[in-house]
Amino acid sequence: MPQTLPAICIIATPNRRRAAVEVAQEAEKRGFAGIYVPSPFGNMSFCEALAWNTTRIPFGTAIAPIYQRTMEDFAQSAAFMHEISGGRFKLGIGIAHGPSHVRMGVTPGKPLGDTRNFIEKYHSYDKLGAMPPVVVATLRQKMIQLAGELGQGLIFANASLQHTPTSLSVLPEAQRTGGEFFIGNMIPTCISDDIEAAKAVNRRTLNGYAFLPNYRNYWKEAGYREEMDAIELCIAEKRNEDIPKYLHDRWLADCTLFGSASQVRDGVEAWRAAGVHTPVIVASSAAGNQMKALQEVCATFTG
Repeated sequence: MPQTLPAICIIATPNRRRAAVEVAQEAEKRGFAGIYVPSPFGNMSFCEALAWNTTRIPFGTAIAPIYQRTMEDFAQSAAFMHEISGGRFKLGIGIAHGPSHVRMGVTPGKPLGDTRNFIEKYHSYDKLGAMPPVVVATLRQKMIQLAGELGQGLIFANASLQHTPTSLSVLPEAQRTGGEFFIGNMIPTCISDDIEAAKAVNRRTLNGYAFLPNYRNYWKEAGYREEMDAIELCIAEKRNEDIPKYLHDRWLADCTLFGSASQVRDGVEAWRAAGVHTPVIVASSAAGNQMKALQEVCATFTG
């Protein structure tokens, strides 16, 4: 069993927000490395709840889209949570993707330019007290370089294990190997002795990402050009039902964790060996909802 536990992802879904806080408190008691919260259902609000309702565990957004609030509101909220939590909060930010832009009613600019402008403006707020570290959502090397230049960390989502050392090679060694620069990855995970069922769950989880050009471009870079080209042809020809067959087992094993408890624990260690200091388990269950999945994670890593 790993000496250092992974971090976990928790989403405070409607009508289960109090339960999500209670799960976070349990994760703190069990010694998980952190709680990282994706954008659905008000992750900044959930992080504020974590600031008040936990005492030791690190937590943060993973990620807050930079277009969803004004810059001043981001800065004020981030400074507040940083102070109240005793410095445990990380502001994970990113461009997000096309469907979220439509939902927010925004027109994004250039990803690198908009991210640079956001971080530089964020760092200009010097009258709000201490500010939390900025963790940048990354996939490809130019954004990784920007995170290393202006941020205090980076976080992948659905990254390729075998490609991660190449991705991180553009960072200075001190950031790759030191403890101060945060390197995380949100890893879709399904823990089940029924391997085929677990793979099916992760394949469904990632099917939607196959429609996103930024992810397809990343996976092409990671060595899956043939598969991504085939998916693009499916989309163009409106054969969406054929997409899952190109999310084959080898790709799935490279980008997700699935299988028995011991297989998933070994997988977390493989991610650490690849350079990800903080693997973040994004749990789904073959036998229930998010709460069931988180129970399975707790049983896997803490008994």
